[in-house]
Amino acid sequence: MTALSLIDVDSLTADLDATAARYAAAPPYPHIVIDDVLTPSAFAAAVEEFPGIRDPFWRGYLHVNETKYSNTLPDTWGSTLTAVAKEFVSPEFVAYLERLTGIEGLIPDWSMDGGGLHQTLRGGHLNIHADFSTHHTHENWARRVNILLYLNEEWQQEWGGQLELWDRDMTAVQGTVTPQGNRMFVFTTSHDSFHGHPDPLRCPEDVARRSMALYYFTQEERTVRRATNYQARPEDGARKVVIWADKKAVDLFDRAKRRLGVTDETAQRWLARVDRLRRRG
Repeated sequence: MTALSLIDVDSLTADLDATAARYAAAPPYPHIVIDDVLTPSAFAAAVEEFPGIRDPFWRGYLHVNETKYSNTLPDTWGSTLTAVAKEFVSPEFVAYLERLTGIEGLIPDWSMDGGGLHQTLRGGHLNIHADFSTHHTHENWARRVNILLYLNEEWQQEWGGQLELWDRDMTAVQGTVTPQGNRMFVFTTSHDSFHGHPDPLRCPEDVARRSMALYYFTQEERTVRRATNYQARPEDGARKVVIWADKKAVDLFDRAKRRLGVTDETAQRWLARVDRLRRRG
């Protein structure tokens, strides 16, 4: 793995068999949290290059179940951010992920289907969910592994935004991950790998919760299509109804995107309009 220069390969591969065993045994589903993934200079440059809050290339996902922004266009990123993403899709890093997760034949996705750079602003949230299960263009690609690299220069506990990991029956939180800078969260994607940060962020107005997300797939003869499966928490009360209704709307647009080529921008505009009408009602 010597071809990687921005990722701290020595740290990642040290005692990898033991790390893989911890990954497989972690509750509530296989996962691991790894700090100091990028070299210090690469992390500092990536933070410096991260697009500003009002950058024109941010695309909003603004509806009941999430209020966040994404940029899936590496051509618009700075050189370090692009180089980091390229290392994450390199054969060397994919080989590392295969050993870590025990999943062979992983396929990285440079098209950033659902991935890329993400930011969530003050008041934003992401309800608990399991991710969509197949690639929108390559429908024989089953989604298997997610990595989230947090790119916050600082993150204070009182700002919230901790990623919650829930059990498959949605009865209780089984763990949390603070979005600390240069921390990577890796987990196996399944129909019940429920996670999210559902409470509104309390960070300052000029601060965003920032990350880079990349997803890895395997090619299968048969795949099962599932749209993002949002879940209500036990304490959500009457909000369970609107969470469920918004999930059904997301499923409709997932089908339309695959069959009719409806764009994410169109889907998000419609979902946002439905949310506004719901609030007025």
